[in-house]
Amino acid sequence: MRKMLVITRDGRRSEEIGGLIDQIEEILTETSTESSSPEDDREVDTLFVDVESLQKKNKSMTKALDDLWKHYPSASIVVMASEEQTKVAVDAVKAGAFDYLTHPIEKEELGLVMEKVRESDVLQSELDYLRGQFWNDDSLEYVDTRSKSMRDVFAKIRQVAGTRTTVLLTGETGTGKSLIAKLIHAHSNRKDMPFISVHCGAIPDTLVESELFGHEKGAFTGAIRRKLGKFELAHEGTIFLDEIGTVSQSVQVKLLNVIQERIIQRVGGENDLSVDVRIIAATNEDMGQLCEEGKFRRDLFYRLNVFPIRIPPLRERREDIPRLSEGFIRQFNGLLNTEIKGIHPQVLDTLLEYDWPGNVRELENVIERACILETGDILQPDSFPPDLLDTQGEVVTSPVKTSLPLKEARQITVDRFEKQYLSSLLEQCNGVIKTTAEKAGITTRQLSKLMNRHGLKRTDFKNRK
Repeated sequence: MRKMLVITRDGRRSEEIGGLIDQIEEILTETSTESSSPEDDREVDTLFVDVESLQKKNKSMTKALDDLWKHYPSASIVVMASEEQTKVAVDAVKAGAFDYLTHPIEKEELGLVMEKVRESDVLQSELDYLRGQFWNDDSLEYVDTRSKSMRDVFAKIRQVAGTRTTVLLTGETGTGKSLIAKLIHAHSNRKDMPFISVHCGAIPDTLVESELFGHEKGAFTGAIRRKLGKFELAHEGTIFLDEIGTVSQSVQVKLLNVIQERIIQRVGGENDLSVDVRIIAATNEDMGQLCEEGKFRRDLFYRLNVFPIRIPPLRERREDIPRLSEGFIRQFNGLLNTEIKGIHPQVLDTLLEYDWPGNVRELENVIERACILETGDILQPDSFPPDLLDTQGEVVTSPVKTSLPLKEARQITVDRFEKQYLSSLLEQCNGVIKTTAEKAGITTRQLSKLMNRHGLKRTDFKNRK
């Protein structure tokens, strides 16, 4: 249940504050939450603080906020200020406050801020859970997702990682099956043992058995010495069999025996060798169809398909595109010695609309190319492949997403329109907030809120004419 507290300066603006409390209580009631009393200090999660109460005793804004957090450690602090005190309120946000409201406070603005606080709490709770309960530090950035389908994937990984159960990863090319396999291994009780990856489709048919099971000296022409196979190298660890649907029938028979008996035989050898390996297989093909066509043994498929995990394509997790893009930019800044700070809003809209047949791998390649070509610190449209944009440089539209409920589809459309409209207007006005607000027919504060909501920065549009 949400708990809130209002802190004001003594005896002033009482009418406004009283009205605010009534509005907060109304919203809290509508959302089945409750307010708290000062006795609930450590449980308060939203503080509405009058800006002048933060300026007492000439403390710095950082120190004033820290003092509040000593009493209310879990609270998101929302600062209340007059129009004349906006600069101070902004300073408070820079120092760590969640947001600010200016008098007179409108119910719609208050509701929006409280909804943002709720969303922030949910995301932070999920991240705290992941950090404290399961994921290692190296994995946190990858598992920080806004996609429900990917959260389902990570939930399955948490369930299966600690077992020795065979896992079958399915999904289109470029969705990150290899990375998922490494995540499973890294969070298993075999994490300190080898992780051996085999791309079955990249090995000639005549060499697959030798690669997987090894061979004895003289087993075939060119076998000048004994070679250990991937299964032996993965002993007590994990073997990842990528593109498993490409292996031949003879190899399928031997794989079935390995899974059943945990025993291998090197090519040209006669001795049975025991192996203790955890098997993770992956494919971008329809394994059921391959079985129907007689190209893959059904009994082997059943053995591999003990714990299936489907990795969704990027077009089904578009909400992760901005975060993935930022991660790739940081990655290539280090590799290419560049200092890219972000992506032009028009380009980001395009990335969100594009269907990404090559999935995350294609996005990574596109960002790498743009980082190489870009001469400024913001990735501009000219640095991206022309097939992402039409000849006018406008966003290429995509079909309506009928797979979504009407409410969600409508909101996505509204958000995209707002962002594209504001981006175009800001560019026309060279990033001047006052002029942009006048042309849009809204106040500068409303414009600022919309820009924050859509991740637009005034500096991205300066001197673009």
